Amino acid sequence: MSFVSLHWQMNQQIADRKLFDDAQQAACGYLEGVRGMDAFPSGESLALLDGLVEPMPTEPGSAAEILRLLDEVGSPNTVAHTGGRYFGFVNGGVMPVALAATWLADAWDQNAALYVMSPIASALEDICEKWMVELLGLPDGTAAGFVSGSSTAIICGLAAARNTLLSRQGWDVAANGLFGAPPVRVVVGEQAHSSVWKALSMLGLGKANAQVVPCDGQGRVMADALPPLDSHALVIAQAGNVNGGAFDALGEICDRAAAVGAWVHIDGAFGLWAATCQATKHLVEGMAKGDSWSLDAHKTLNAPYDCGVVLCKDRSALAGAMQASGSYLQYSDRRDGMLYTPEMSRRARSVGLWATLKYLGKSGVDELVGYLCEMARYFAGQLASRGFVVVNDVVFNQVVVRCADAHQTTALLERIQASGTCWCGGATWNGQPVIRISVSSWQTTTDDIDQCVAAFTSLRDSS
Repeated sequence: MSFVSLHWQMNQQIADRKLFDDAQQAACGYLEGVRGMDAFPSGESLALLDGLVEPMPTEPGSAAEILRLLDEVGSPNTVAHTGGRYFGFVNGGVMPVALAATWLADAWDQNAALYVMSPIASALEDICEKWMVELLGLPDGTAAGFVSGSSTAIICGLAAARNTLLSRQGWDVAANGLFGAPPVRVVVGEQAHSSVWKALSMLGLGKANAQVVPCDGQGRVMADALPPLDSHALVIAQAGNVNGGAFDALGEICDRAAAVGAWVHIDGAFGLWAATCQATKHLVEGMAKGDSWSLDAHKTLNAPYDCGVVLCKDRSALAGAMQASGSYLQYSDRRDGMLYTPEMSRRARSVGLWATLKYLGKSGVDELVGYLCEMARYFAGQLASRGFVVVNDVVFNQVVVRCADAHQTTALLERIQASGTCWCGGATWNGQPVIRISVSSWQTTTDDIDQCVAAFTSLRDSS
């Protein structure tokens, strides 16, 4: 087949719309059935994946057949994040309006790097930046970069911090690199998220060089154990421990850092959203005194994947760490998104975020965050009433539980993950295996939780 023939076929697919109607029908069918799906694919479903294994086709295929195959094999082999019984990895659900907006944005297929590449992406990023700053109570003028997730957001925030701290010592990282650079003191809690350690490694700051601060039994940094700080220090605090959800004493840490000119980055992938809810905002009191922040909109906010956000009080520091140069780049007097992210080419993530924020409004975000926390407390209470040990203080959306002994806990987690009823992750808490429950989807109801608690109990008691 010549490319002229292929070109004609593809234009026909656009013109007659059947391919896209079929895709819409398959997508809507999935959405209608996801609440009844197993939380994780069954063995029978997983076996279907073998049918996708084949040599690279030598000739163009049938678009309709490709879509049919993807739906028949792909849909049963998804994990039901958007249902009500998935509690792993702090994976949020998705708001219907945001999903619909993302479908439209996918049809636009915009590159959000520059205003001249996509005026709509630029405009929505500018709006989302202002809304996020207001919603979180951050200083006016704080810059936002829209990245794939908080792992990347942490790298961006720490890069801005590293460059600024070295610049204050007369060292230009962009020009001179790190060879021979003055030291940057990194101060971090012992239970910092793995993405923090990865960022330190990637940025040349080194994991072994960090001053590690002990945490209390809930995973909070012990503020009174912080070493003396100075203007060369980068302090990394946590809004929401990855397992139990505990929050560092952010106000106290920020005050100590500000007194000597240290930089504070707050890792708040799911927990920073506590600032948006009247019932939980006390957990992040003083966090606006920080210098940079990282969070995910696709977790607690239930925006579509992938939507991480880096925020930096010093706009020029973030732009200076991220900016690229080239004679072909056409910057404008409007927002050019690539100034605040490591990527140039990237999808218009702001569309789904904008739709989520516009739909919920301030009161809706408040209610969503409060609801997830309420469901977590309900889950913990129901498990405790059936003899499970809840080992964390349930202050946000995280619940950590165990059985009477380590062997029983490990065995139960395996049965839960294989059951299809719900899916939870595992972790280690004070040296003991635990089951980690993250209530992150707007779809979760008390009926879902009751069904999961019944499964927990029966699978434990049948062992």
